[in-house]
Amino acid sequence: MDNSETTKKFPGHLNGKPVRLAYLISQYPALSQDFIQREVRALRDLGFQIETASINSPDQPRAAMAREAREEAERTYFVKDHGIPGALAAHLWGLGQPLNYLRGLTYALNQGGWNLRSILYGFFYFTEALMLARWMHRHQLRHLHVHFANAAANVALVLKHTFGLGLSMTVHGPEAFHDVPGQRLEAKIDAADFMVCIGRFARSQLMKLAPRRLWDKFSVCPMGVDSRHFAQRPPKTGVGPFNLLCVGPLTPAKGQSVLVEACALLRDWGRDFRLVLAGTGPDEAELRARVAELGLDGQVEFAGPSNPNQIQARFAQADAFVLPSFSEGIPMALMEAMASGLPCVTTRITGIPELIRDGVDGLLVTPSDPLELADSLTHLMDDPELCRDLGEAGRARVSAEFELSRNVKRLGCLFQSRLANMPC
Repeated sequence: MDNSETTKKFPGHLNGKPVRLAYLISQYPALSQDFIQREVRALRDLGFQIETASINSPDQPRAAMAREAREEAERTYFVKDHGIPGALAAHLWGLGQPLNYLRGLTYALNQGGWNLRSILYGFFYFTEALMLARWMHRHQLRHLHVHFANAAANVALVLKHTFGLGLSMTVHGPEAFHDVPGQRLEAKIDAADFMVCIGRFARSQLMKLAPRRLWDKFSVCPMGVDSRHFAQRPPKTGVGPFNLLCVGPLTPAKGQSVLVEACALLRDWGRDFRLVLAGTGPDEAELRARVAELGLDGQVEFAGPSNPNQIQARFAQADAFVLPSFSEGIPMALMEAMASGLPCVTTRITGIPELIRDGVDGLLVTPSDPLELADSLTHLMDDPELCRDLGEAGRARVSAEFELSRNVKRLGCLFQSRLANMPC
């Protein structure tokens, strides 16, 4: 039986045995990245045996977590939680393989130049790589998959050069594409056995950096949402303010400052609206100050961070979803809003047009232009049929192209086909 037949009959298995791999994330579980949690659980449902590791502790206390997140936290290995005793034990374990130890240490210390800061970071990454490798050894794991090409991927990179274990990454962008040297993206491309790109834009950025001979490493597999969990919002009836929702961290990349300026225009045009900003971040104080300066306190609410259940409730209360980003991969919050049947207004940048076709599944505007953004929002306010049509089309788009179950099966097939051709 060939590998393709094995995949069809035994999801999550190779040669009659479960596919086993480790997942590494910088912070897991995390409110803003619960899509990784859903991916892991869906892969397990297919028969994959996945153990999770996180460099940092979760971003909320376990008592405040939803049940699924709490279950994930209970079974996750948190590297930094093991502190100095865990680090010393890992070094002692690593010294039992002196050639690997010296090779990995030399590699780690030579990555950032010979200054004190780079040497310290290199040693920390090496230590965390040893801790992770020791944990993988105890669980008999030979392949590591990393989400995001960030600091966790730096640890994975050192681990790969130290012990030669299998390595793959899911690349979201766009942060890694903005600082290729600082993120050491070219080194990660070279070291990875394969890379999963969440869209064609992400793949194009890797292709730009890599020689043609490495392009076969890059496979496109979009993220997905379980649309069954999102009830379709009924169309606006025309009674009361038009409720706008923006979900995401309050950071420069998300462009909420442009949305606040657009709201001032809507107010000046006599529009009855209310905006909820769900999230927190470094821009919050400045955004609050600007809202107060523009006299929008009664129309803009800062809702703070929200768990998945709270976000779903906010979708049910909104009339439209707005994401005025300057930089994105393919935003999960946008997929979820579309799955809820909300008409969406966002920017025509990076991977977003792979999700939304302008005028078909939503409205795309020029980034940084509050006037164009406000004008698009007035079109929705004035046209209930447009809201309904865009909402229905967006939901259908997500169901057809970005459904979690379908795309996780696609990811599972990718893991199986790639790992089948790798030495154990």
